[in-house]
Amino acid sequence: MKRIPTSLLWLAIALIGMALVAGSFIMVAWLKLQPCPLCIAQRTLFMLMGVVALVAFFTHRKLAGRIAGGVSVLTALSGAAVAGYQIWMQHQPANMFSCGADTNFVEDIVYWLGQHVPVLFDAPGVCQDTALLIFGYSLAVWALVAFVACAVLGLWVLLRRDNK
Repeated sequence: MKRIPTSLLWLAIALIGMALVAGSFIMVAWLKLQPCPLCIAQRTLFMLMGVVALVAFFTHRKLAGRIAGGVSVLTALSGAAVAGYQIWMQHQPANMFSCGADTNFVEDIVYWLGQHVPVLFDAPGVCQDTALLIFGYSLAVWALVAFVACAVLGLWVLLRRDNK
């Protein structure tokens, strides 16, 4: 059985990240969703993960490719942490948390980015909102699944013996 080339696996991670970003823009426009700061942070981490995985795709035979792959995995794990935090927030009593009041560093970064590039980073939504459920799960849950899947795939690629 022929193994899937390393370069194609990095390309798959890059395409997954970019497709999820495109999907988030489409859902916001089509369904009139209001993304929250944590949603925007996850979108940004999907973009970064995809771009860095694309670098790994082009440089996979060099040290730069392995470094880019490692950064892609770390970005996916960071995204999983943000998504996990949002899921935790969504399961707390109503009005226990409010994005915007007592902001954390992630929210501060998103609000700053939103002031400079609002088309990409405007975050008027509430982090605890679960208005849109897909198969009974919030978008944060699906983001967590995607981030974990990309992190596992990236780790597998980095640890393969035939890393060609």
